[in-house]
Formats: sequence, structure tokens, C-alpha cells
Amino acid sequence: MNRILLASAFLLVSIPAAFADGIPSAAPTAVGPVPAAVSPAPKAPAPKLVEPHLHIARSNLAGHARIALTFDACMGQADERILSTLVGERIPATIFVTARWLKRNPAAVAVFLQNPDLFELENHGQNHIPAVDAPTLIYGIASAGSPQAVRQEVEGGAAAMVAAGIPAPHWFRGSTAKYDLSAIGEIRAMGYRIAGYSVNGDGGSLLGAVITEKRIASAKDGDVVISHINQPTHAAGEGVAKALVDLKAKGTQFVRLEDVEDTGDDKTTE
Repeated sequence: MNRILLASAFLLVSIPAAFADGIPSAAPTAVGPVPAAVSPAPKAPAPKLVEPHLHIARSNLAGHARIALTFDACMGQADERILSTLVGERIPATIFVTARWLKRNPAAVAVFLQNPDLFELENHGQNHIPAVDAPTLIYGIASAGSPQAVRQEVEGGAAAMVAAGIPAPHWFRGSTAKYDLSAIGEIRAMGYRIAGYSVNGDGGSLLGAVITEKRIASAKDGDVVISHINQPTHAAGEGVAKALVDLKAKGTQFVRLEDVEDTGDDKTTE
């Protein structure tokens, strides 16, 4: 037994040094420093969003409430139910148009331009992107995400309007009507007033006809109503058209934003 142990020891000593590194040791030595665990980068805080309100000067005349009707023309087609009612009843309104909508609806644009006493056309942006200068999602829509992109959304919308023969706009309303305060400052510095509202007439054109009619018909002296004129297949458009007739029958005084003094919060009109 002792002879076997001695022979084994002799063989180990005789192994050339060149092969010694190939013999695993009980505790292998790590090569180089062990990298530290990488922590995920902290997420940027979501921007604080506001949805500004806007009111106009009241008439203060019993039975003759003063109301500003505003309509967003985002994408899609013109809602002839609403447009024909506005024209037929001679009801003035402010229409916020995107460059995308203008391109698809030349016939409706012609009606607007043929009735300058009724329609004030204003800027709803180039591509219907929320005017928020930090990355976020609003109702599933990606925001502009930077000051440069906010400027492009505003300027691109205005350029499309002028190219369509529309006077240069003075008001801007962004997609979703939500903003962060820094974007509001940037848009105001571009010379625009920002159009909030006080009555959400059609819930983004997603409400039914009956509830839409009730919401708009309940507008009071000094209110600014927001609805949509670009969803001809939605039931809300029927309710909008009926509400316009209801309000007119009550002696309502309809005005465009350019015709009356206004007050907006979050420094949107100061």
C-alpha cells in the first residue's frame, strides 16, 4: 500500500508545468473582477397633465344664454348631420381642424369658406398628436414627446390651413385637449391662445345620441361646448344636431371664439 502511494506522488511531481494549469483545483480562481448586478434605469416620472377650462363672457340676459360651440375635426370624414344643421339654422361655430382632416375633406372645407359669417377655423394640429412635450400615452395616443415635436404639431397644422386657403389661425387645441404646463408655455410663446372648454358634449363622439343631446342642451350662459364633427357613423352626431335645434329654440345666442371675450385657466389665454 505504501508503495502505491509513493508511486502516485512521484507521478504528480513529474507532470510538466505546462500541463499543471489543466488540473482543476478544489477552488478555481476567478479571472478578472466579478461584474456587479446592473440595476434597471429609473423610469422618468409621468408628466403632470392638465385639461384646461374655457369660458366666454356671459350675456346676462334671461332666456338668451351666450354659448360658444366648438367642434374638433380630427380625422375621418365630415359629419353632414352636424354641418347641414349649422348651415341650415345659421348657427355660428368654431371648428378646429387637423392637416389630416383638411386633406380628406375638401368639400366640407369649401362649405366653411363659403360661410365666413358662420365658421371660424382654428388649429387642431398636424397629425392629431397630444401637445405634451414629455413622452407619455394619453388614451392610448403617444404624445409629441419633446418641445420640438410640439412645435412641429402646431406649426404643421397652421401651415396646412394656410395652404388650404384658410386665414392663419389664432387658437390651438391639441389632441385629447390635455397638455403639460411647459407645453402650454411653449404654445403661448408661439402666439396662440389655447382652447379649453367647459361642457364635454359628446364624450369624444363616443356617447349615444340621447345623452349627447341632453349634455349640449344643458349648456349655460358663458359655456364653451366641445363636440366632434368628424364621425358621421357615430350616434353622437345625431344628438349634436338635435341639441343645436333645441338650444336655438330656447333663444340661445351662439358666438364664435373670435367674437367674444374669454377666460381660460392654466395660463392658456393670459
